[in-house]
Amino acid sequence: MIAQTLFLGENLLPLLTLAFGGALLVGNVLALVRPPENLDDADLERPPVLRTLLYAGIGAIMTLWALATLL
Repeated sequence: MIAQTLFLGENLLPLLTLAFGGALLVGNVLALVRPPENLDDADLERPPVLRTLLYAGIGAIMTLWALATLL
């Protein structure tokens, strides 16, 4: 029956967790490694280091959890 199949498969939640966790990890690490070049031209500031590391850690935990679930 068509109603018994899950939308996008049975691993939708772990795949979404992997995608969001990976994006959170990579985005925050890149914000620390490569901050905006011209801080004077725009209203951009350096990212707060503690908050950025916290979000990168949460992204790493999410990514590892999703990989462990999928494997």
